[in-house]
Amino acid sequence: MSARYSKDHEWVTVENGIATIGITNHAQEQLGDVVFVELPAIGKKVAAHDQAAVVESVKAASEVYVPVSGEVVEVNKELEGDPALVNRDAEARAWFMKVRLSNPAELDGLMDKTAYDRLVNG
Repeated sequence: MSARYSKDHEWVTVENGIATIGITNHAQEQLGDVVFVELPAIGKKVAAHDQAAVVESVKAASEVYVPVSGEVVEVNKELEGDPALVNRDAEARAWFMKVRLSNPAELDGLMDKTAYDRLVNG
């Protein structure tokens, strides 16, 4: 499955029922230099649109919302030691969490790349 996008500027890819979630390149550009990332606890149950993480930049702190419901099964520990990875590789290596999907149909409510680009570019 190709990436899907939320209106809150998160991206999601899914493989074998596990959603990998991060923030979009657009979001990291708006934030500026990322200096801290707070990740959710493994085992945490999340519902679509819940706040699941926090990213702080030199400009502001911003919540990261989870676009799909499920259970956090993994977090990207690399971000704790190197939060600026979000600026360097937001839509690949700088994923925030992996969530075992409890309602895969929620993916249908997310945008494809074309629709997301229209949202951010007007």
